[in-house]
Amino acid sequence: MPRLRYTAGDMLRPPLLLLACTLLARAAAPLSVAVFQADVTPPLGTPLCHGAIEPARTIVDPLSARGLVLLGAGKPIVLVSVDWVGIANEGHDEWRQALATATGTTMDRVRVHVVHPHDTPGYDPKAERLLEARGLGGKAFNSPFAREAIARTARAAAEAVRKPQRITHVALGRAEVRQVASNRRILGPDGKVKFGRMSSCRDPQGIAAPEGLIDPWLRLVAFWDGDRPVAVLTYYATHPQSYYGKGGVSAEFVGMARSMREAALNGVPHIHFNGASGNVAAGKYNNGSPEMRPVLARRLADGMEAAWKAAEKMPLGPADVGFRTTKVTLPPIAGLDRKSSQATLDDPKASLRDRIAAARKLVWLDRGKVDLGCLALGPARIIDMPGELFVEYQLAAQRMRPNSFVAMAAYGDYGPSYIGTRDAYPQGGYEVTVSRTAPEVEDVLMAGMRTLLK
Repeated sequence: MPRLRYTAGDMLRPPLLLLACTLLARAAAPLSVAVFQADVTPPLGTPLCHGAIEPARTIVDPLSARGLVLLGAGKPIVLVSVDWVGIANEGHDEWRQALATATGTTMDRVRVHVVHPHDTPGYDPKAERLLEARGLGGKAFNSPFAREAIARTARAAAEAVRKPQRITHVALGRAEVRQVASNRRILGPDGKVKFGRMSSCRDPQGIAAPEGLIDPWLRLVAFWDGDRPVAVLTYYATHPQSYYGKGGVSAEFVGMARSMREAALNGVPHIHFNGASGNVAAGKYNNGSPEMRPVLARRLADGMEAAWKAAEKMPLGPADVGFRTTKVTLPPIAGLDRKSSQATLDDPKASLRDRIAAARKLVWLDRGKVDLGCLALGPARIIDMPGELFVEYQLAAQRMRPNSFVAMAAYGDYGPSYIGTRDAYPQGGYEVTVSRTAPEVEDVLMAGMRTLLK
C-alpha cells in the first residue's frame, strides 16, 4: 500500500533532490482515471427499501451505479456510488470483490456506497437466504437482479479501465446548500426526542422548529486533464427523499440535481455521495408533495454549481495520492441478541416487517466488523464510512483536520443501519430504537477516523 503523503503544511519541506525526483516521476507517469456507469434499475415487482414499502410499480427515472477508478498511484483505487437504499454485509463484499477483479485491484481499495433514496432496492443476500428458507424469499430483496446489476457494473468498470483518461489537476470547492437539510430529531425541554421531522413534514410545529445541527456545505472534487474537466465528485449530507412509498422507482431529487449539472457541463460525469445524514433530512423545507422534488433538486444543483465555481485547481500527481483503511468492530446494542431475533424470524405469526428485520439483525450479529477508508488527494481527505451515521461524525472528522479539505461518504456497508452518538441513545427517537450499535460505537468510530486522518 502506498504511504499516505501529506501537504507542506503537515510536514517539513522535503530535500531539494527528493522534490526534483518527485516532479520528474509525476511528469513521467501521470495519473489517470477511468469513469464508468451502469444501469441498476430493478424490474417491476422488486421489493423496495428492504420490503418496508410498496414494491416497484413504475420506473419514474432510471437508477445508476457510477464509479471512478484512479490509476497510477499503486494499485487502482475504486470509488462507487449506487442509487440504491442499502448494500449490506455479504452483499457489500460481493460488490467490492467483483469491482476489484474487474479493475485489477484488491477489495480493500474498492469503496462502495449508496445514495439511499428509499424508492429503490437494497441487497443483503445472507438475510435473503434466511428468509427464503422460511418461505419468505423475494419479500425483501431480489438477489438474482442484484447479482446481474453487480456483473453489469463490473463489466462497465473493466471496459473503462481499458480506456483511461489522463488527469493533471484536482479542483476542490465547497458551497452552502440552502433550504434543503434539517435535523430530524426535535428535542423537548427534558432533553428527549419530542418528535421526528423526517423527510417531509406538514406539522406547523415541525416546520417552525429550528433547522438544527446539519452540515450545510456541499463539497466538490473535480479531476482535470489540463483545461478539460474529466469527472466531478460531490458530497452532501441529507436523506435524499422528497416523497416515496408508492412504488415509483426514482433516484430522487439528488439524481435530478446530478443530471442538471451534467447537462450544464456538457456531459461531464457527476458522481454523488451521501454524507453522514442518519439524523438529517429535508423535513423542515419539504411538505412531501410531488411538486417539491424539482424544487429541492434545483436548490441542491445550485449548491453544486456554486461549489464548482468556487473550486481551486491545483496540480495532482502520484506523490499527492494516498490511501489507507482501518478495520473496526462495532459493539451491538443491548437487546440485539440471537435468541430473540431467531424466535421472531421463525414465528409465522410475527409480521413480515418484523421477520425481515430479524433476519437482517442475525446477519449483522455474525458480521460486526467494517472497514473505514481514507483517500488523500493533495490537501483533500475523503473519508469512507459505514451505515447511517449521524452528522456529528462528519463534523468531527472536519474538526480533526481543520486546515484540510475533508469530505465524507457514509452509507458504505449498510449492515449496522443507524449509527448514533453516545448522547443520542438516551434521547430516544426512531433512529436509535432501530440502531444495531451501542452508544460506545462513538468511541470506536472516532478512534478510527483519527487513525485515518493523522
